[in-house]
Amino acid sequence: MALPESIHILQRIRRQYVQAKLWLYALQAVAAILLGTAILWRWKFEAPVLALTAIAILACAILYFILRWRAVSSTTLQQVARHLNRQYPQLQDSTELLLHEPANLLQKLQQQRVSEALQQLHPEQDKTFTLRSTATYTFLGLALLLSVGILYLPAAPLVSTEPESIKVDFPDAPVAAADTAAKIENILISVSPPAYTGKGAYRAESPNLRVEEGATVTWRISTNKPAQLQLEVNEQKPINFKQQGNSYSLSRSFTAAGLYTINLNGQKSAFYTLEIIPDNAPTIQIQKPEQYTEVLFGQPQRVTLQAQLTDDYGIREANMIATVAKGTGEAVKFREEKINLNLSGSAKNYTVKQTLDLQKLGMTYGDELYFYLQAWDRHRGYTRSETYFVQIEDTAIVESSFDMSMGVNPVPEYFRSQRQIIIDTEKLLKEQKNISRSVFEERSNNLGVDQKLLRLRYGKFLGEEFESGIGPGGGIPEGEEGHYEGDGHDHEEFADKNSPEALLDPYMHKHDQEGEATFFEPATKAKLKGALAQMWEAELRLRTHKPKEALPYEYKALRMLKEVQQSQRAYVAKTGFEAPPLKEPELRLSGELNKITAPSESRTIKAEKQLPNTRTALQWLAKYKQSGKYKPADAALLEKAGQELAQQSFTKPGSNLKALQDIRTIISEMQRGEKLCSSCLVSVEKAWVDLLPPAAQTPQPQQTVRSKLAREYMEQLK
Repeated sequence: MALPESIHILQRIRRQYVQAKLWLYALQAVAAILLGTAILWRWKFEAPVLALTAIAILACAILYFILRWRAVSSTTLQQVARHLNRQYPQLQDSTELLLHEPANLLQKLQQQRVSEALQQLHPEQDKTFTLRSTATYTFLGLALLLSVGILYLPAAPLVSTEPESIKVDFPDAPVAAADTAAKIENILISVSPPAYTGKGAYRAESPNLRVEEGATVTWRISTNKPAQLQLEVNEQKPINFKQQGNSYSLSRSFTAAGLYTINLNGQKSAFYTLEIIPDNAPTIQIQKPEQYTEVLFGQPQRVTLQAQLTDDYGIREANMIATVAKGTGEAVKFREEKINLNLSGSAKNYTVKQTLDLQKLGMTYGDELYFYLQAWDRHRGYTRSETYFVQIEDTAIVESSFDMSMGVNPVPEYFRSQRQIIIDTEKLLKEQKNISRSVFEERSNNLGVDQKLLRLRYGKFLGEEFESGIGPGGGIPEGEEGHYEGDGHDHEEFADKNSPEALLDPYMHKHDQEGEATFFEPATKAKLKGALAQMWEAELRLRTHKPKEALPYEYKALRMLKEVQQSQRAYVAKTGFEAPPLKEPELRLSGELNKITAPSESRTIKAEKQLPNTRTALQWLAKYKQSGKYKPADAALLEKAGQELAQQSFTKPGSNLKALQDIRTIISEMQRGEKLCSSCLVSVEKAWVDLLPPAAQTPQPQQTVRSKLAREYMEQLK
């Protein structure tokens, strides 16, 4: 049985540990509670963000203390015993034996020995555990300092509960009636962007607005006394505000830029700009494939599509319209299919990367694919890319050409045989592992025989009717086989160019000689010779049982034969329409001119004078600079000139805003009979002069030279 004195020691150590730990956790929670309480006491609920922050700090502090209290309270005597084993080696890692009944004599003896050692050590009187109290006291001190600073230091509120008012100027308001006239006390302008932008409502910081296309602008104005408020946009009919006591409101959506003023009891404010942020259409950039792509024979019938789609507010839908063309001539058929795009990326930038399987689209050799991408944004924007073409090469179709001048069809008949040899060679390579060596060599040799027969058939078109013309020498270009003078052959580089045969050679028809008995042009003949050379190389490797090495030469031969086919197409012009002969020869030189009259139609075109009020205002300004006098009626002239300036500023809001405000100031000074602002006159004159079109250059009269010396000087110059 465990000794009671030892159990009491372990319980006392556990109680000391729990009390010390809970004291530290309580200090940490109190520090956080002090900080949250100070914030809540200083600003209360005037600042919602700070109030929510303070409440969150208080809740976290209380929850933290509860969780830590539960964790510390669950400390057991067994954990205390393990801790003492780590602290005191004298206990020989046997303190846990005091908590259990001894099972044998050995455990009982060890238990007595540990109990005696524990009583001699007196761990309940020593500090057997350490706590990180320094960080706790530091945190508590900082929290106290912050709390005192928040409570007692003078500070302005962090968040203003009322939005800042916007100031609007009224240059026409008389100074004498400033104390008694109605005034605007507060103006708030809020903007509600349209739904396609995905933005929330916001407040404008200035009366000069820059809003999204289709946005709704709301003006809320309060005055010191009842008044009449109107909104005037682009010098059009004013719109009345809705009145509720001394508060006024007006909402309107805008899709075009312009200038606006706020009229208070007939007095116009300064001009303010209204700019529109347009909704741009989506942009589509296709990186792959090229605008025209041809899938050659033997290549995978797949095309990789890579594109980039961007929009200022996001893309609503995007797809591909693919059209497959099958057949030739009048039997061609079209099938259109819509393919969804795999879009990835952010809400404004999308990346398209997918593979088009041409076989799944039902395409085969000779078919063509026309496709384009299209995208819609969240508004009315639509964009369509250019059309891209993908064609699968067809080597099985032979299009014969017909030339009336020749009367012969020079296109060979055996275009498909070379393709069949390629197919059989590839099949032999696939079955090589499953057949015996003798069968493999026999089939390879048979393919070499087929290649030879095909080469001989094509050789007839080049005049290879003799043994010397058959073989690689007939198709290998000049320079690849060594020749020398006196080797028994006739070579152009060793021939005598001054001999009679050489002089008559360009003017003679050599149809009875090999190499010349052909209907082909020199360029076509060279291509066909190259095809025969490739066939010879393929035959050599097939006969030596190397079909894998022969396959590239077979493909080259097929390519050259295809080029020969394409180069022999003929063009037949259509018969045009023949107009009936004119009757002019029947009436010409007949002498009857009574029915011929000169045209008498005439029109008078009056040159429209551009900006007449602006020109008149500039003339008035020139007179005012000389005399310094004006009439109250001149204000109407400046008003009309200002309207022309404002009309030209609608296309670029804000360009002449300063000049329009200066015109308003000058008109107000005229109405009050005061001296006109000189700097305003300079600004207005510059804006009017820039508004006028450039004057046409007129020739200047030559100046006459009056003095005798000057005349002599001019004569000497001539």
